[in-house]
Amino acid sequence: MTASPRRRVLLAAPRGYCAGVDRAVIAVEKALEQYGAPIYVRHEIVHNKYVVQTLEKKGAVFVERTDEVPEGNIVMFSAHGVAPVVHEEAARGRLATIDATCPLVTKVHKEAVRYAGEDYDILLIGHEGHEEVIGTSGEAPDHIQLVDGPEDVAKIEVRDPERVVWLSQTTLSVDETMETVDALKTKFPGLVSPPSDDICYATQNRQTAVKQMGADSDLVIVVGSRNSSNSKRLVEVAKLAGAREAYLVDYADEIDETWLEGVSTVGVTSGASVPEVLVEQVLEWLAERGYADVEIVKTAEESITFSLPKELRRDLREEAANLVAERGGSGASQE
Repeated sequence: MTASPRRRVLLAAPRGYCAGVDRAVIAVEKALEQYGAPIYVRHEIVHNKYVVQTLEKKGAVFVERTDEVPEGNIVMFSAHGVAPVVHEEAARGRLATIDATCPLVTKVHKEAVRYAGEDYDILLIGHEGHEEVIGTSGEAPDHIQLVDGPEDVAKIEVRDPERVVWLSQTTLSVDETMETVDALKTKFPGLVSPPSDDICYATQNRQTAVKQMGADSDLVIVVGSRNSSNSKRLVEVAKLAGAREAYLVDYADEIDETWLEGVSTVGVTSGASVPEVLVEQVLEWLAERGYADVEIVKTAEESITFSLPKELRRDLREEAANLVAERGGSGASQE
């Protein structure tokens, strides 16, 4: 008899929550604890279905537009960042604000403001419609052009080829971004690079782990939501690394058992906005089907943490009430 191939799981490390996501989720929880419900959050605080639903149960109210928040309330801006016009909308709406923008996204915003102030044309590499791209573009709309991949490069026109700089969305594939940068440099040899890498450390680390794991995996399961840019990139990176197939799932019960046919090695990882409990459920699901042997594929150590938004050290309920009183509003809550 021929022995059955050994079944195993390769578990990527690092995976899951990055420092910016951890900070944003804790900020919502602390705000609810400190000020009570409702705490309004403009857009999903992070791109993960489970996280959003969990926070909703605790009293967070997610809205797409600032004008959906009743005056006299608190609104939190998501980890993806917002344009200056959104802060102005909140002020006009008599809202107290908490800014949970990831500090690494804030860094890109500051770079955009700086280069716009120096009258550069800014080529922002990113995906059209993504919240982070919208926020960064809003910092210098007259100076920024979006470049959504190498195929966009041909249509880019600038005022002065010697005063052009590229910036990027923080959650992109490193390899794809550099492919776009190379195409831009071919067209604009004087292209300036940002002073430090815009793609966040966590995105890079998770992609590096998947590259190593994917090369030895028949199947890779990425835990993450479909609106999560960095999670979708992990699926792409796994396939490019050599995995026969790779899929994105929010929950373990979304895994199709037919994916396991002929599979001896399953790689598992998760996007930067995914809590570890969802990964544990996937590992349990696999163990029940004979994949109980788990090996860690570790490619980096992460120790970065970010302090919570400074606004959580103030009495924002009182600030919101004062905003309404000062401007003669009613302050009626519409929960």
